Amino acid sequence: MNYRQLEIFAAVMRTGTASKAAELLGITQPAASRALVELEGSLGFSLFDRVRQRLLPTPEAWQLYRTVEASFRGLDTIKTEAARIRDQGTGRLRIASLSLLGSTLVPRAIGRFRAHHPDISVTFHVLLSRDVRDLVASGQFDVGLAADEIDTTGIAHQLFLSPNAMIAMPVGHPLSERSVIKPADLSGHPFIAYVPEDRARQRLEAILAQVGVKLNIVVETIYASTVCSLVVEGVGIGLVSPYVLSSLDKSRIVLKPFEPSVQIRTLLVLPPDKQKSLLVRDFITALMESR
Repeated sequence: MNYRQLEIFAAVMRTGTASKAAELLGITQPAASRALVELEGSLGFSLFDRVRQRLLPTPEAWQLYRTVEASFRGLDTIKTEAARIRDQGTGRLRIASLSLLGSTLVPRAIGRFRAHHPDISVTFHVLLSRDVRDLVASGQFDVGLAADEIDTTGIAHQLFLSPNAMIAMPVGHPLSERSVIKPADLSGHPFIAYVPEDRARQRLEAILAQVGVKLNIVVETIYASTVCSLVVEGVGIGLVSPYVLSSLDKSRIVLKPFEPSVQIRTLLVLPPDKQKSLLVRDFITALMESR
């Protein structure tokens, strides 16, 4: 017994004759009749009584037909679901991001993604980078964006962004007239710094150490948005990514390039040893296009 024999049997039951079933399936009438005989042989009971060149279904045939039709309906459901997965993916996307990109780039990417996948449910959390890493590593989230100081063991990762950092200062600050800020310019000015484990802070301090400049740190924090808020309040100046620009009140804060360059790097992180679904690949494309 095989699928083709059952398909021919069901077609005969629906159409009433082997010739009509053969026409429906695009095969010859002898091939259809031969398949029925082979099916009866494998089943061990008759499916049809042959009366005056007509096929009259037996009670056993009707019982089998109900089971076969139910199986075919299940197969149709499987085909439909396979097509949906092919076209749309698994139906849900879970995204985690560090704060820096959580109110700017990632929302733009989600907008791009949903323009092509309007029926897909998206979960989006803005978290500390270490929490982004842990949720992605455990498979609870599909895609993450995290600062480069995270532990990258146990996750797939690649560099996503590495813009040159800028110095944020209040409007009217003495350094605001300069076109470029140099290491010596930072000497003595109150400075709002990231926490010591932040890689951008470490890169900045390494550059300053080469010329004998030490930061006058007055506040340490985690988020670039907090740095900007403190700058606006006149607490000090700070190092930020240019990606904060879209959320700044430009009437109260100024960003100036810093040289030599200090990169603020963001990693794209994915669950380990896992093939990316169509949805994940499409969202990564949206992220790349939103940079």
